[in-house]
This record gives sequence, structure tokens and C-alpha cells, in this order.
Amino acid sequence: MNSSNRIRILAINGSERPNGNNAAILRYAEKELEGRDARLEVVCLRDLRMVPCGPCGDCNFRTTRCAVDDDVAAVVDRMAEADGIIYATPVHGFGSAPLMPAFIERSGTGYLRFDRRLTNKVAGAVVTGRRYSHVETYSHLLNNILLNRMIVAGHGFPSVVHGDEAGSVLADEEGMEMVTRMLHRMVDLIQVLREHRELTGRDALAVGIPSERHRAPAAPLSPSSRPPGTT
Repeated sequence: MNSSNRIRILAINGSERPNGNNAAILRYAEKELEGRDARLEVVCLRDLRMVPCGPCGDCNFRTTRCAVDDDVAAVVDRMAEADGIIYATPVHGFGSAPLMPAFIERSGTGYLRFDRRLTNKVAGAVVTGRRYSHVETYSHLLNNILLNRMIVAGHGFPSVVHGDEAGSVLADEEGMEMVTRMLHRMVDLIQVLREHRELTGRDALAVGIPSERHRAPAAPLSPSSRPPGTT
């Protein structure tokens, strides 16, 4: 495949630890995707200059990008250019590690709320942790994926992987199998969407409503569904 046409998947790593279990999973994912001629790029949130949401409070009303000057806008642009997105976070305090909710809030309310640029991107989620709250944390990521109109690459159980010491997640056979299935499913779905676009010149799943701020016009009732006595 031409290098310019290679599938590009962008992983958002929400861990504060440079060599923890999240990093081990993503190194594995990079090698697995390489076998499908797909490239994995990783954004480590710990390396970003990411300012928390401030007191302005106008995100619900503005229709232009967030005015805060940090690295989040550039990451959103990279997400929009990729074919697929993976959100990866460890469990901290019975939920996502703090960097991930901060990024989801800033990227969502500041950039994606009024312009769903990630619509029809193929997406997956990976959660690592010792024992507790994996599925609850996975649901947090999944809801964000669905809010942004991405296509979830499900293939069995959620990609939640158990481990404590760095690298120990790789010994969780069932968890790693779910990660592997998710990765291959993502590539398969991306290829199907690309093929449809090449054949038809349009997206397979067109969405006519730009964002939740807009309402679709009510469809006219057919004659058979109108109440008696109405025209």
C-alpha cells in the first residue's frame, strides 16, 4: 500500500506514567497494526500543555473554537485527520486517570461540541488497571465515542485488561485477546468505509445534522398516519 494511503490510527494515552501498562498495551498495538499495514500514532496527554477549563463559561453558547491557548486544538486536528481513534486510560480512583477527563472536557466543549469533526471515525477504547472499575471507566470512554458520532469497533467483551506492575497486563490472556480483536476490527471497518467512499464518492453513513445544537426538521406525516379529519 502507498504510504500516503496507509491507515492511520491515533491513540490518546491518558496515563501519567511513561512506561506503565498503558504504554505496554500501545506498544503491542503498534506492532499488531503494523502487520495490517496500519500506522499507530500515540498522543501522551502527560506531555501536552493542557490548561483546565476556565471561568469563562461560554462553551455552551459559542460556535467558534475555544480561546484558551494550549496544545489541545492541535490534537483535535490530528484526530480529525486520522482514520481511527483509540482512547486508552488506566483506572485511578475508581475512574479514568485525571488527564483523560480533562482532555475529553476540553476537546469536547471547546472544539467538538458545535462541529462533530470525528463523525464516522472508527473508534476503540482500552482500560488498564489492577482490579476495580474497569467496565465503569470503559463506559465513560464509550459514551464520549458515541457522543462524537464515531463508530465503535466492538468484537466481543470490552477491551479491559488487568494488571498491576508495569507490563503485567500483557499476561492477561483474555484481556489481550479483546484488545487484539478490537484492533483488527478497527482496520476492517476502516477498509470497508474507504472502499465505499472510493466506489460511490460519498460517505457510507452521512449525517445531515451538524451538531446537537441543530434540530432536524420534522418529517411530514404520510396521509395514512394523519389523525382523522385532518388534511
